[in-house]
Amino acid sequence: MVAKTNPYKMQFLYLFSMNTVRKYYDEHAESEWKRLFRDGYHRLEFLVTTHYLERYLPKTGLVLDAGGGPGRYSIELAKKGYDVVLLDISPKCLEVAEKKIARAHVGGKVKQIVEGSIIDMGVFDDKQFDAVLCLGPFSHLIEKLQREKAASEIVRVAKTGAPLFISVVSLYGVFRTILQRLPDVLTDPSHEELFTHGIHRWHEIRHKREHGFPDAYFWHPTELKEFFESKGVKTLQMATCEGLSSHLQGPTNKLYGDKEKWTKWIGIILKTCADPVLLGMGEHLLYIGQKRNWQSSSTAV
Repeated sequence: MVAKTNPYKMQFLYLFSMNTVRKYYDEHAESEWKRLFRDGYHRLEFLVTTHYLERYLPKTGLVLDAGGGPGRYSIELAKKGYDVVLLDISPKCLEVAEKKIARAHVGGKVKQIVEGSIIDMGVFDDKQFDAVLCLGPFSHLIEKLQREKAASEIVRVAKTGAPLFISVVSLYGVFRTILQRLPDVLTDPSHEELFTHGIHRWHEIRHKREHGFPDAYFWHPTELKEFFESKGVKTLQMATCEGLSSHLQGPTNKLYGDKEKWTKWIGIILKTCADPVLLGMGEHLLYIGQKRNWQSSSTAV
């Protein structure tokens, strides 16, 4: 007998989980804006991501920053001359984005700021965007149906041939973080689903800790690649955003204080961050793909 999912239960779980995520980012909107520039270590994520944006973005066009939070990347792209649409689930993050966009004097390039979820982007037309960024949200979709729907929406709104930039939290990176900071999690039965399926259900364990990361799904590099390829996306590149510095905050931040050594180290990071040997060990994975024509991709041998 084939088991059937209860659509009403799934909808409830989705809404409950997304409310948890929305609440978290509403409460951390300002810190999320500052996160990528907090110190040298956190800057690596921004530097590696912008490195690949510069490599794979078209020279001009309309870019969707889906789940772009307080707009750090939207502003960066607007400064470079792109037209940008920013979408996020957190109204507080979007309030921060509006202020930062005005302060950066790029309001004319940010064409829309939309409150919404990547799971339903019906406000946008098919093949509307020349490129799509989705840096982070796929790590907050704990149900498979959510991930499937979001991927379909990302692909739908992108033009054929458009580059897609997807970043997620790495499963093995989380394991290393647990070793460093939260070893008690290893023997806590309420976290077992993290080790078996890569799922962190904050709404089920929040009574144990006052603060924590909201509901999350953590990815293996091969899974991420195969998932988007199954949606009609051609893989162009994968990289780990922290590279060889992953989980080495202290030494990395110490190096950041020496401009000459930091410049040399950044060169090494950018040269090695796409090495398959390193992909799974970083904190964040970056996937760059290109939307195919489904007919041509399905007939390819």
